Amino acid sequence: MGGLSGLSVLVVGGGAREHAISQAYEASPQVERIIASPGNGFMGYRRGKEVLIEKGCDLRNPSSILEIAERYRPGLVDVAQDDALAAGTTDLLREKGFEVFGPSRASARIEWDKRWSREFMQRHEIPHPPFRYFDSGETANEYVRELYGAEPSGVVYVKAAGLCAGKGALRSANLDEAISNIRRMGEFGDAGRIFLIEEAMKGEEFSFYAVSDGRTYRLLKSAQDNKTLLNFDEGEQTGGMGAISPAMVTEPVKGRIEELLISKAIAGLAAEGHPYRGILYLGGIVAGGEPMNIEYNARWGDPECQVVLPSVRTDYVDIATACMDGRLGNLEIEQDGRTRVCVVGASRGYPNDYSAARGKKIHGLGEAMEMEGITVLGAGIAMRDGRFYADGGRLFSVVSEGNDIVEARQRAYSAIAHINVEGNNLHYRTDIGWRDAERFLEGI
Repeated sequence: MGGLSGLSVLVVGGGAREHAISQAYEASPQVERIIASPGNGFMGYRRGKEVLIEKGCDLRNPSSILEIAERYRPGLVDVAQDDALAAGTTDLLREKGFEVFGPSRASARIEWDKRWSREFMQRHEIPHPPFRYFDSGETANEYVRELYGAEPSGVVYVKAAGLCAGKGALRSANLDEAISNIRRMGEFGDAGRIFLIEEAMKGEEFSFYAVSDGRTYRLLKSAQDNKTLLNFDEGEQTGGMGAISPAMVTEPVKGRIEELLISKAIAGLAAEGHPYRGILYLGGIVAGGEPMNIEYNARWGDPECQVVLPSVRTDYVDIATACMDGRLGNLEIEQDGRTRVCVVGASRGYPNDYSAARGKKIHGLGEAMEMEGITVLGAGIAMRDGRFYADGGRLFSVVSEGNDIVEARQRAYSAIAHINVEGNNLHYRTDIGWRDAERFLEGI
């Protein structure tokens, strides 16, 4: 692809992540129109360019996405969502002649098949925790009884091998919890038919991003996600309740992260015949002073995308096309020095039954957007008659930027204080970024 203008871009996905991606394309002078599918009711609100919301797709059905692409004939399709990648959407669209940003189904396997991913790490000597995989609850129960017989205070994770919207990794702090979590793998259907049991690593978690054209890669910023429902990493696993970028914990080991966990993954996929073209997400942990892999994802994370992507100053169309054309080695990616905080607003009851919140009015989104250094990105929001209503688990992301973590946190929480869901049906964590805020204040 060469120089573009008047470009239409189709963004495949429907959450706050895709809202952030659509804003990155909107900032490009090459882009005229954005189509988001399935999108959400807030994505078209107060936009500077035309944004169309096309609901008529099934993210697990590539043919339904192809129909939308054929209807609008976009010059660029960005497949940003994990189910769509796992279903082979990028392969089908490329076969039909579309320019597509996102990895093939074969290279995205590094996310959608956790057993394969761990075995890939073994083949390429990428540091990861001890693990075993199972397709039987009975043999898994025997294994955890052995583990807890040897170490009664140990912690293990029971992880579905397939995609579970970020909720398939269950922490077990004792034998009873481990057996219960093994039983819960049945809740995930085919995704939990094969599951892994991994020994937990002690340390601090982080996320890191790279973009690759299959041969060359460029590092983006680090982040730190908050997966659990409640403050200080307590409560149930969710799709993500907030994030910060950059993450201070990565600074002393940034070179090791690149050497051990990113470079080896890109080179390994290419060596195995599946060159990786797209955004690569590394979920890691610093344990004993060294970075280790928790997981790879084959796309932007949510909510980390909301705090990392806005720092990119290089035209996002140029990044996407350089990856598609194998020209990333000729492109330097500029990023700003700002700190960002994302606080996710969710329906009360999420990640379980949040039906009491569905259909309730959401107030204050527009007021929050008007505050300095604030962006509000939609997820589970429906729009009717100019009003916004709760229509999902995670409803929106409030994203702030500042000169440092303290300023950014203050702005984020000042903004979300303006927002409420009718009937006291809004839930959010009040501690996002607390570790780095403490580090920053101790350093003053």
